[in-house]
Amino acid sequence: MEQTLLIYNTLHRQKERFEPLHAPNVGMYVCGPTVYGDPHLGHARPAITFDILFRYLKHLGYKVRYVRNITDVGHLEHDADEGDDKIEKKARLEQLEPMEIAQYYTNRYHKAMEALNVLPPSIEPHATGHIIEQQQLVKQIIDNGFAYESNGSIYFDIEKYNEKYQYGRLSGRSLENIKDASRDLSGVGEKKNQADFALWKKASAEHIMRWPSPWSDGFPGWHCECTAMGRKYLGEHFDIHGGGMDLVFPHHECEIAQSVASQGDDMVKYWMHNNMITINGQKMGKSLGNFITLEEFFTGSNKNLDQAYSPMTIRFFILSAHYRSTVDFSNDALKAAEKGLERLLDGIANLDRIQASDKCDPQTEKVVKELRQKCYDAMNDDFQTQIVISHLFEACHTINNLVDHKATICAECLQELKETMQLFAFDLLGLSKGQGVGSNGQEAREEAFGKVVDMVLDLRAKAKAAKDWATSDQIRDALAAAGFEVKDTKDGATWKLNK
Repeated sequence: MEQTLLIYNTLHRQKERFEPLHAPNVGMYVCGPTVYGDPHLGHARPAITFDILFRYLKHLGYKVRYVRNITDVGHLEHDADEGDDKIEKKARLEQLEPMEIAQYYTNRYHKAMEALNVLPPSIEPHATGHIIEQQQLVKQIIDNGFAYESNGSIYFDIEKYNEKYQYGRLSGRSLENIKDASRDLSGVGEKKNQADFALWKKASAEHIMRWPSPWSDGFPGWHCECTAMGRKYLGEHFDIHGGGMDLVFPHHECEIAQSVASQGDDMVKYWMHNNMITINGQKMGKSLGNFITLEEFFTGSNKNLDQAYSPMTIRFFILSAHYRSTVDFSNDALKAAEKGLERLLDGIANLDRIQASDKCDPQTEKVVKELRQKCYDAMNDDFQTQIVISHLFEACHTINNLVDHKATICAECLQELKETMQLFAFDLLGLSKGQGVGSNGQEAREEAFGKVVDMVLDLRAKAKAAKDWATSDQIRDALAAAGFEVKDTKDGATWKLNK
């Protein structure tokens, strides 16, 4: 079944039909984390957003090379080339080597991504592993006349670039507005123009991470790594570059300028950006006291949380809004997501309890035969995952009617319903039946746990068959006291754990 996929291209501010440059191959680059602290919600949203894109493109039959970088050098505290390197600052505070900091938090990031059921990228390059490629990029820009040296540092000349090309196309900013906004910042002395950005920074005496270059011992500017590594692994022209909306300016704007200044034309065809997250209506930030890491969400160990929330609850909540809309995290919203996820997973689990009939009733047949394409239509419209979820909930309503014998379904439609729910809920949305604990051992324990409860309910069924009502009630009450809700149906007893 051929699908026409529309993607919102930030560069042109409109949805565009996705047509890869070299089908069936697709090149996709997404900005990864700067590894100097524990991953938080700001890391979860782009990771999940572009995980959906990765899964869906592969499902459509494309051969996808997904590159997501690790920034382990060059990202200064302020985007205007000021302050300390974020990783070096953390290393000094903890009296560790910068690479110890980078490795530790890279491992933490990977662990959180695994818990969220985010697939690993095809390639995960580190900035420190590509210093030569970044130096080559800087040299090309200098040779083409769009950069200059100042006290051993190399800066991109925005005014010179703007004479031939247009700086600000992605963010919609004019050069004059950018210059006006940057005049109050310090450090003008080393630059021709305060809006110019660093391609290579000369390292100060106390700077730990440094590499030799034709200009000075120093380190690359933050913006260089993605352009250099994207080109190395995906070529001078590739399909998709993604990241959070906070990267549109200056990071991605500078990437466009670098690629055009070095090779003469655009490197990326489609620019995609997920929107911001807030907590109780406020931007998340350490200074506001509302900064919550993913680990704190998973364990509930933050004063702003009423309880722990499973990784799948976080994933489900993020997917319950379109990736280009803002998402506001609150305890009430997450509790609602938790209940919604439970309802969806319960509905899908109930498919195994349904017995096929000779034929479908008309309404059931209509729901089943329309479900797959309705979900495809939502995905093809710039990944409307929240609409996919609404369609899956509608299907759960039909499943409940079938379980309660209020409707009938034929074997062919039952199989189609099972396959469609599996495809969209688990394969494409990436939800997990095991609540996304990220541990096969934990899932195995849950499976064994379920078998024990089923065995107890089997003993209760035998007691009921023998009309031993006292024993039957005793088992039911004991399970209820332990937190299990037992429901008697025409097809036998079902249970679930009320958390």
